[in-house]
Amino acid sequence: MSNSQIKKKKALIIGISGQDGSYLAELLLRKNYQVHGIVRRSSSLNTHRLNNIYANARIRNQNFDLDYGDLTDTNSIYKLLEKVQPDEVYNLGAQSHVRISFEIPEYTVDTVGLGPLRILEAIRDLKLKSKFYQASSSEMFGSVPAPQHEQTPFMPRSPYGAAKVLAYHLTVNYRDAYGMFACNGILFNHESPRRGENFVTRKITRGIASILTKKESKLYLGNLDSKRDWGFAKEYVQAMWLMLQQAKPDDYVIATGETHTVREFLEFAFELVGLNWKRYVKIDPQYFRPTEVDILLGDASKAKKKLGWEPKVKFKELVAIMLNADLKEAGIDLHVGSTKSEDIM
Repeated sequence: MSNSQIKKKKALIIGISGQDGSYLAELLLRKNYQVHGIVRRSSSLNTHRLNNIYANARIRNQNFDLDYGDLTDTNSIYKLLEKVQPDEVYNLGAQSHVRISFEIPEYTVDTVGLGPLRILEAIRDLKLKSKFYQASSSEMFGSVPAPQHEQTPFMPRSPYGAAKVLAYHLTVNYRDAYGMFACNGILFNHESPRRGENFVTRKITRGIASILTKKESKLYLGNLDSKRDWGFAKEYVQAMWLMLQQAKPDDYVIATGETHTVREFLEFAFELVGLNWKRYVKIDPQYFRPTEVDILLGDASKAKKKLGWEPKVKFKELVAIMLNADLKEAGIDLHVGSTKSEDIM
């Protein structure tokens, strides 16, 4: 059978305009998928991360399509699943900022916790054979001692973490109760040049660029002692895809197995451009969480054994990748550190 006769797989990515969604879309298009994405309607376009897919506004990729929808709107999710009839559904949509989840807890739980339920129930009601990926989070572990793996109990410390625990258990329940191919990817912190600008890693790298261009003189941050397991988002979406290619559905921790403080990220990033961070950084109490998660450190042994997945980009290279991208965006002719990955975006 020729390649033209092989039926293309169809994937529906919910949250396609985010960091993970854009990288996943590119990965699936390279694998010759028909990719459909769901974006929320807003007064301003938020599809800049998809510029690599759309060569320009007038030329559309024949294997790529976007539709409006919302995780809080059951009808829109149902209609799009019925329309697309996807082979694979990736739920990456969420209100994903942990600190902000304390300020808008009801909306956070509605999108993060109940959103996956709406998807699962629509797949079941429509009798689709779609494989389902749920973006779970290391924030579910909360205050449980590290390292954390698939059998570690959950003790979330935020509305976001609690909502993710709900979504995790709903995914497992629909798998067990209805025989659905439903997987949880428990991803630890993963960053990239496409990370949202209000996340601490991106605040640091963009802040340095703003300081060097004299647009800003200070960078305001919160808790510098939090320890996180940081990986490269572009690698993590490969693990998502691998989970849905297995013979049986399962849940997997995806992590680097290394932990570093926010202070370490800060120090190394400033060191790369020859600046002393203490001259530019101020601590602002508004960025502290009401309840903190002190340390997250993942054990991804299962993913390595069963999926054949393991990270290549480690902490210092990740910092350099992000910083170089923000320096370039700011028009600064400076390349710092050494990166193995030529195609960093």
